[in-house]
Amino acid sequence: MFRKILIANRGEIACRVIATARSMGVIAAAVYSDVDAQARHVALADEAYPLGAAPARESYLAIDKIIAAARRADAQAVHPGYGFLSENAAFAERCGEAGIVFIGPTPHAMRLMGSKARARALMESAGVPIVPGFHGAQDMESLVDAAMRIGFPVLVKASAGGGGKGMRRVETQAELRGAIESARREAASAFGDDSLLIEKALDGARHIEAQIFGDTHGGLVAFPERDCSIQRRHQKIIEETPAPGLSSALQAALREAALAAGRAVAYIGAGTVEFLVKDDSFYFLEMNTRLQVEHPITEMISGVDLVEWQLRIASGETLPARQEEIAPHGHSIEARLYAEAPARDFLPSVGRLEHWRAPREEGAIRVETGVREGDVVTPFYDPLLAKIVAHGADRETARAKLAAALRECEIVGVETNLLLLRAILDSGAHAAGEIDTGFLPRHLELVLAGAEAPDADAETIALAAGAAAWLRRLRGERSDDSPWNASDGWRLNGAAQQKLLVRFQEREIPLTIEPLPKGAFRLQTPMSLHCVELDSEAGRSRLRIDGIARRLSIVERARGFVIIWNGRNHELSLVDPLAPPHGEREDDAALAAPLPARVTGLFVSVGESVKKGAPLVMLEAMKMEIGLSAPRDGRISEIRTRIGDMVRQGEPLIVFAEGEAA
Repeated sequence: MFRKILIANRGEIACRVIATARSMGVIAAAVYSDVDAQARHVALADEAYPLGAAPARESYLAIDKIIAAARRADAQAVHPGYGFLSENAAFAERCGEAGIVFIGPTPHAMRLMGSKARARALMESAGVPIVPGFHGAQDMESLVDAAMRIGFPVLVKASAGGGGKGMRRVETQAELRGAIESARREAASAFGDDSLLIEKALDGARHIEAQIFGDTHGGLVAFPERDCSIQRRHQKIIEETPAPGLSSALQAALREAALAAGRAVAYIGAGTVEFLVKDDSFYFLEMNTRLQVEHPITEMISGVDLVEWQLRIASGETLPARQEEIAPHGHSIEARLYAEAPARDFLPSVGRLEHWRAPREEGAIRVETGVREGDVVTPFYDPLLAKIVAHGADRETARAKLAAALRECEIVGVETNLLLLRAILDSGAHAAGEIDTGFLPRHLELVLAGAEAPDADAETIALAAGAAAWLRRLRGERSDDSPWNASDGWRLNGAAQQKLLVRFQEREIPLTIEPLPKGAFRLQTPMSLHCVELDSEAGRSRLRIDGIARRLSIVERARGFVIIWNGRNHELSLVDPLAPPHGEREDDAALAAPLPARVTGLFVSVGESVKKGAPLVMLEAMKMEIGLSAPRDGRISEIRTRIGDMVRQGEPLIVFAEGEAA
């Protein structure tokens, strides 16, 4: 076994590999970019080596820097995780040239199967059904002609990599060239390879995959299939195993096709063969020559540590189990928690994690995360915050456990898809197993669940804020700019009765607070009078109103609070009575950046008139492209950015002429 390995990755997968290495007595060295210097994976590692600037091409995709770090660490092997260089054959070769073991398949297998185009050709020659498509010449006209022959809708896909990066669904010929250009840019940024292929979009199909594992002695096994059909932006958000509703004959055929794919390239290590399944027929989609994000669900039902298997196979051992020894035990489901806004087309969210509470890892619940409270989610990398995994004796038990775990999650500081994940698990369609790749487009009401106004008892929320403000006063935690310092009677030696004005959901609620014996106090609103008690410990609170107890969490801010109650965040501000009246925000006549990002495209010029919906700017953040369109008709009076600029959230990019503001 290796004495020391270098993990050429970041985030939750780096933390995951570190955990297994430590359990095996293997020293784990990490790498990090400038913005990751204080990251969780750096703190967990035995050693950590800097790579340089934040952009992936200057750090986690910089082969020379990672090889140099491995040499400095005197690491015997490199684990690439997933994403970044995990499917880069040139990186695997460079490791070999440096005398470092690459924990993964051979460069030859990676080139054949890591490229979707080569994999399609190999599977076609082997007689495995493939999705109708094109994997030939890369010039624009060849790709356009291929799409026209295949027929819309089509998918434009990056030949390298995965995770939905460099993938575009195209419905009409008018969208095609722009989609090809955008997919090419995104693929080059994420994987360092801009080659593309075109495939027919099979609506109503399920995304089913099989985990295979091979060793250097000719051994090859397959694990039970996983269903990864629930996706957004062609990227999975909920996965489960075994896949519900498949016949035993179809399961066996999928497993045999996956093993055939592995045998075709003498596969070594962990790999995943992906298929589209429709009407009891299946089609080869691609092979990922690496560990998958969703590997924990396979581990939960099989009782094996796939990362340990990777290290053992890479060090020359045989497979720890034979095919007949691999059988599912129960059911497992995983939910991916992302920093993004589902109701705004899953726009990534950046910011500081003011509050982060993961579910308790008990009762067959597992949490894998690369973040801690106080960390900053940056625009440079994938917005995955955590994976929450549940295991149960059957599918319904696993679903119930995962739903309960998601209800325990608490996040303040960035927008997330947490409410969407809860809504999916609570839906009748998911309970019935009615899932395919069109699940979210078909159930838009679930996507919008988190955008609706919180269903909350405003008075209870206001009382919680008032109680928290009172306790903060008693602790003496009053900053000089707090609105309750002098203007409204909040003084250490002031009157016993205090008044407070709280704003919640555009309503201003006046509160009068009067201390009572034994730490209780009387809280009066315009409509009612209550006896309130608030006990707080480690962020969790129990609010007792007239004897009725409610559990909640209170996150303090300089000028207000976030009350987490019934699984939702409720933001309140403390109103300064001397401040100007709260009014509507004026239109700033400019199109602003919705998040920190790099400008990759400008499609208009000064003086040009545009119609609503016209493309204006293309941004790149978190390894994906984000297009900004004109929100209404107008004329461009000023362009305040250039291609290649890094822009801040809220920074004006395009200014419209007066009277024609966006």
